[in-house]
Amino acid sequence: MHWDLVSAPLVIDVLVVPRASRTAVGSMTGDRLRVAVTAPPVDGAANAAVIQALAEAFAVPRRAVEIVRGETGRRKTVRIAGGPAETLDRLRRG
Repeated sequence: MHWDLVSAPLVIDVLVVPRASRTAVGSMTGDRLRVAVTAPPVDGAANAAVIQALAEAFAVPRRAVEIVRGETGRRKTVRIAGGPAETLDRLRRG
């Protein structure tokens, strides 16, 4: 019997920069991946933008990205199901 191996979810600490001039994922701020979004931190708009930006960066559907800690702050922990670790390494290098 053949089983397809599914990669373990990535758990990433991020620093969100709301109201940025453009959306960008990458570079490190301390030990956190920087995620800049144009959305304001109001009514969950920035969280939705972070999920969208990370889904695009890791080429996964939005439903594969989940904020597991830090819903109301700039420092968040996210889980990305099926995201390739190589993408995370590339983003960390800038």
